[in-house]
Amino acid sequence: MLEEALSYATKNRERFLGELQDFLTIPSISTDPEHEADMRAAAEWVSSQLAKIGMQNVQILPTEGHPVVYGEWLGVGDSAPTVMIYGHYDVQPPDPLELWSSPPFQPAVRGDNLYGRGSADMKGQVVACLKAVESMVRNGGLPVNIKWLIEGEEEIGSEHLDSFIQKNKALLGCDFCLNADAGILGEQEPSITTGLRGLAYFELKIHGPNKDLHSGLFGGIVHNPAQALAELIAGMHDSRGKVTLPGFYNKVRKLSRKERENFAGLPLSNKLYRTQTGVSALWGEPGFTAPERLGARPTLEINGLLSGFTGTGSKTVLPAWAMAKISCRLVPDQTVKDTAAQMRAYLKHKAPKDIRWELTYLHGAGAALVSDDSPGVRAMSQAMKTVWGKTPHLLREGGSIGVVEQLQRRLRVDSLLSGFGLPDCDAHSPNEKQHLPTWYRGIETLIRFFYNLG
Repeated sequence: MLEEALSYATKNRERFLGELQDFLTIPSISTDPEHEADMRAAAEWVSSQLAKIGMQNVQILPTEGHPVVYGEWLGVGDSAPTVMIYGHYDVQPPDPLELWSSPPFQPAVRGDNLYGRGSADMKGQVVACLKAVESMVRNGGLPVNIKWLIEGEEEIGSEHLDSFIQKNKALLGCDFCLNADAGILGEQEPSITTGLRGLAYFELKIHGPNKDLHSGLFGGIVHNPAQALAELIAGMHDSRGKVTLPGFYNKVRKLSRKERENFAGLPLSNKLYRTQTGVSALWGEPGFTAPERLGARPTLEINGLLSGFTGTGSKTVLPAWAMAKISCRLVPDQTVKDTAAQMRAYLKHKAPKDIRWELTYLHGAGAALVSDDSPGVRAMSQAMKTVWGKTPHLLREGGSIGVVEQLQRRLRVDSLLSGFGLPDCDAHSPNEKQHLPTWYRGIETLIRFFYNLG
């Protein structure tokens, strides 16, 4: 059955790619209300695919936001584990459009890469799971029980997923979750993610005068909100790169010797990061390597700034307000609630009295660590070793996936994080791409993974 499933996947590569391209044409941008119909279309596309490959009890289930797609196949019974396959059908906005080499929702193959928004994050990974399961269903059946949880709000913080999981505990019960919303370290460097940072995302708005003012008539007697904002956010780090919010590091776990040895063994050099980012030198908290700062240390980043006149030419204006988007990446045992309180304490202490500030919490997620010796990790590790010819690396990533912590807390279920995007896939950026040879390897890996479990 295994060899037949692998052969089927190889023979159907062209069709698999075509169906992924169909999925990528749907602009399912969850953050934009104008794409409500596209979100529903993407959910229906996933639902139809599940039904087509023989899944049962396929449903599009409502949440307070975008719907969740559910399906199941429980034919093996208690003799085999039940694996929940998690994914999301929503994508990031494609802006700035002028930087795309081809339209973001008109997927194009150039060389070994498929370009298009969602190709790597994570429609490509959802389709890889669908096609691996299809290959097994068409060739003797599945060796394990499967449930599907495909949501539409991951790119906006999975805001309504936690309550959905809480309300549907019995429906979602499983032994562990396969979460393909991750990647590997390189084309020849397979890896499994065992840790994720959390996220606390804020909008900070500084208010000054009741309207924009003439900078010649009022500059020098009215505190400029843009200047006040710049000073506040500059003060959120000290000269060494450490975050200055009061109590920010109080609950941060210290790295053990074994953890530091694991980080040191990853094929991630400073030169590699400089090449990927185009910077001349790395920056950050002293006393830690770059992989440690990314995977095991908290951060505070300014994600966007807006104030005053930003058009072509000049306009001598003293703006009425200024705004910054700010995200904090969190590690165990930091919490979103604590971080919000620390941010407010900083602003109360540091903000000048002649301006008014407004802090809005937008969304967040908890940090998560999973065992690196679970049955799922062992099954995936063996599958990757067979396909790539080398034992995969175990790593902790800097990104956030809210459902991992939610499943741990609500269902007491750990997640296996393993997708097949590459570090240079440009997820969330123009010209996002999925490396197709790695994607096909990923489908084979998933098939072997399920058979290893069964």
